[in-house]
Amino acid sequence: MIDKLKELIPNYVEVDESAVTDGARFAEDLGFNSYDFMCMLGDIEDELDIEIEENEAFKNKTVGELAGYLEGLKNG
Repeated sequence: MIDKLKELIPNYVEVDESAVTDGARFAEDLGFNSYDFMCMLGDIEDELDIEIEENEAFKNKTVGELAGYLEGLKNG
């Protein structure tokens, strides 16, 4: 899942894929705002055919945390 996020994140913010690490924080390190984050979540939902609860997703502050959350949803 982390590899998928590394591919997707540069589509939403101007950041090099090498900056996308497990510990990278969305707002502070990668420059995401809430709109960018919501757009990305919507595309992830479509691509992975899962339903993401926004409140839960926003609790994930790092790429690694979000990857874990999404992996849990995907695996049911």
